Amino acid sequence: MDELIRLSNDSLDQLPLAVRKPRYDRGALTPGIVHIGLGNFHRAHQAWYLHRLFEAGFDLDWAIIGAGVRPGDAAQRKKLLAQDCLTTLIELDPAGTSAEVSGAMIDFLPVETDNAALIAQMADPAIRIVSLTVTEGGYFIDASTGGFDPSHADICHDADHPDAPRTAFGAMIAALKLRRDSGLGPFTCIVVITFRGTVPP
Repeated sequence: MDELIRLSNDSLDQLPLAVRKPRYDRGALTPGIVHIGLGNFHRAHQAWYLHRLFEAGFDLDWAIIGAGVRPGDAAQRKKLLAQDCLTTLIELDPAGTSAEVSGAMIDFLPVETDNAALIAQMADPAIRIVSLTVTEGGYFIDASTGGFDPSHADICHDADHPDAPRTAFGAMIAALKLRRDSGLGPFTCIVVITFRGTVPP
């Protein structure tokens, strides 16, 4: 097929029969997870597993709301929203290739300097998990020691401005405080660290 089909809910029926498409009603999905860092690793693993869970007819209240805290994440948000947050997983195998459209993510929050939308979403009682898959640069590691760098400018900013944090961690703390103050329990945090270079000691 030579025709380029723009991915969206409305175009799923136009995709080739060989491409596996969501077999569940995406309109019935409700969020249970906020995920920060919508890279390839997340989309090919956590999001795909949830997609297959929904295909099995289970737990439609565990859909993903995407989030980012860097200015560059705004461009990714625009692209994903334009395709209704659908993504395509390509599997390469010696016997051939396959393509599958995954529909576990249903929204992507606005990327804001004070992370207000992210904090509000994480404080929502429907959210039970906040997960992160970001590279080592997002964990404020001191390269010389391999430990946490509390002197980083963004960390210092969050300590001085807890209601308008710059980092994902500052936003999570602000959301947990809101949940505590409103009598809600905390969310579960899942952190996956991906290293591009040498793993620190």
